[in-house]
Formats: sequence, C-alpha cells, structure tokens
Amino acid sequence: MSVAILLGMACTVFLTSLLSGVFGMAGGLILLWVLLLLMPLGTAIAVHGVIQMVANGSRAWFSRTYIDYRILGILCLGLAISAVVLLFLDYKPNIIVVSIAIGLMPILVWLPVQRLHLDASKPSHALICGLIAGALTVGVGVSGPTIDIFFIRAMMDRRKVIATKAATQLISHATKVVFYWNAASLLPAADWVAIALAAPIAILGTRAGNVILQRLTDANFRVWTRWIVTGISAVYIVQGLQQLMF
Repeated sequence: MSVAILLGMACTVFLTSLLSGVFGMAGGLILLWVLLLLMPLGTAIAVHGVIQMVANGSRAWFSRTYIDYRILGILCLGLAISAVVLLFLDYKPNIIVVSIAIGLMPILVWLPVQRLHLDASKPSHALICGLIAGALTVGVGVSGPTIDIFFIRAMMDRRKVIATKAATQLISHATKVVFYWNAASLLPAADWVAIALAAPIAILGTRAGNVILQRLTDANFRVWTRWIVTGISAVYIVQGLQQLMF
C-alpha cells in the first residue's frame, strides 16, 4: 500500500468516524465503498469490520453511561442467530447484490415508522431488529439504516440511541470479521500494518463527532440522518446497476 493510499485511508477513516460519531451511521457506508475500490469483496468487508470495531468501540466507550444493556442483549441474540444460519448455509457475498442491497437501505429510514410502531425498547422488536441487522451485517457488510428504523422514533434520548447502536454495531462488526476471516487472511501483511496505523485515527474522528453530537437537537439529528444516508446509498445503487449492465 503506497504512502498516498495510506494517507488517503487515514483521512477517510477520520472523516467517516466523525460522521458516524455524529449520526451513528453513514460513515461506515462511505468507508466500505472506499474499501471495495481497493480490495476483493470478502476482504473489504472484513477490513471494514476491523476499522469499524475501533470506531464503534470508542463511540460506545465515550457514551458508555447511556448504553441500554437490556436492549443490547436482545439485539445481540438476534444477530447471533442470523450469523449461525448464514454460516450453516455457507453464504458467499456478491458485489452486485451487496451494492444494490446497500443502495436500497435508505428506503427503510423513509418508511412511516410511526405507523409500524417499531420500537427497539420492546423485547420482540429488538429481537427482530437483531435478526435483520445480523443478516445484513454478514450478508452485505452494513446494517446501520436497518437498526436505525427501530430507534429513530423510539422515545429515547439521542445519546442513548447513539450509545446503544454503537455497542450493537461493535459486536456485529466483530461477528463479520470472524465470518470473513479466511478472506481477510489473504491480505498482505504490509496492508494490515497500514490498516493498524489508520484504525486508531477512528478514535479521534469519533471523539470529534461526539462533541458535535452534544450540540445537535434531537429533531436535527433525525432529519440529517435520513438525508445523509439517502445520498450515500444513491451512489451504491448507481455502482450496482453499472456492474449489472457491464
């Protein structure tokens, strides 16, 4: 990995971690897109998981007093069930499916959630959220928008939302790293050194994002989350359709 690519990776990690530190997602979508340009699909998903573990882990730590461990436990149970099922089916990802699936995710944040009455604070809803998020995390590499629809209209403080989602995503990213470990092991040692150097920068970005989060109102937080994720995912749809056509 050249010096230019290393610097680019470091800047990308910082900015995407900052974005996720503010909105709890979106940054991961951008980071995965960049990694897909540089690496094979399975390897990119695994590397994405490693970097996101650092970013989400630091975000969960900075906001640890706000984590709802009851919700977290149920979500993780659903996630584990999905991962075991996909492992049993010997699932293999496809770049076209991954791109289009991620591109379609923003539809979820525009659903009339108030009519669906989705609420992560309800045990049954948290389990369903974990099942869906687990399938998407392992299947296509990200699940932030899916988790968001169970939180965005829940009567919870934004800091509690960010903290609980960060802890959930920490565990989900760790799961996909294990799932794709064989693909990740093919990455040259020099590239892993570069990733190891860039990953801690995620903590700085997360910290900066956490400062911005404290200044946002709950209303602005929800509005900006929708529009940012929608814009990012439009890029994925275009990319997926181009690969399908050519």
